[in-house]
Amino acid sequence: MLVAIGACYLDTILTTPYYPGEDEKLRATNVTRRRGGNCPNTLEVLQQLTSHESTDEELPLALITILPAKSSITSQQIRSAFRSRVNLDHCIYRDGFEEPASCYIIKSKSTGSRTIVNYNDLPEMSLEEFTGIANELGPKATWVHFEGRTPEMTLQFVRYLRKQFPSIQVSVEIEKPGRPGLQELAEEADVVFYAKTWAQNLGYRTAEECLREQSTRTHEASLLCCTWGQDGACALERGTEDFKHVAAYTTENFQVVDPIGAGDTFIAGMLYALNCKRKDWDLSKRLAFANRVAGMKVSQEGFKGLDRALLSFG
Repeated sequence: MLVAIGACYLDTILTTPYYPGEDEKLRATNVTRRRGGNCPNTLEVLQQLTSHESTDEELPLALITILPAKSSITSQQIRSAFRSRVNLDHCIYRDGFEEPASCYIIKSKSTGSRTIVNYNDLPEMSLEEFTGIANELGPKATWVHFEGRTPEMTLQFVRYLRKQFPSIQVSVEIEKPGRPGLQELAEEADVVFYAKTWAQNLGYRTAEECLREQSTRTHEASLLCCTWGQDGACALERGTEDFKHVAAYTTENFQVVDPIGAGDTFIAGMLYALNCKRKDWDLSKRLAFANRVAGMKVSQEGFKGLDRALLSFG
């Protein structure tokens, strides 16, 4: 079972001709509301990809997240947004809270950029809550992926897994620029996904520079990955020092339509490759596939139909 742990949001996305200035009034050309959050987005894509696997290779999926009261309308909406392939039995519900974590996104058509404002009043997961769930899941969980939230607490989660369930593979997403504790968290993981924004904030000029330097710090890791927007993505296997780079995915008449969740989709593609194609695909194919799925995501609204990447991937 692959378990993803991170915040689940309700996204409101406003598409505008350009980004408005302060105190400016501007009419949006489109509004979209959908379930969001890094780990839920990753699982949304993973459930599509794994549905193509045979029974022997099937990878069960689970989400652990904090939600408002179980009786709240928003919690019911979030649960119904996932198909039965994602197990939500271990989510934590906060009684007395009705509002979910919310994300408001302004997407500029003129530049393709997006500005994000988050709101989340739900109390974070405690160590006691996590250990209870981890003990209940036990050896059924073969892989646990963490969003890089509350790094100090997440670091305790990872260390608990290391001690009690050492066979579990742990991956982490390192994304938020300037968030204290992310470096220490990366140094405890088996697989690390770095975002361009985090890397640039530390002064790295390229994805390769980031991975080469980080490989001297992340002694537990077997694989480091870094996405770099229009400059594609890179991966580095520690131990062998095998380094791969792939250019940004593109096709004839390719257009950037919706970049929201591209990084989450890349992670989904790589987790799929590592868990379901580990015997068949080498590092080059794993990276190329993750990059392809992410590129396809950028060229469409939302996450539907991304499993078609498997049909066109040779």
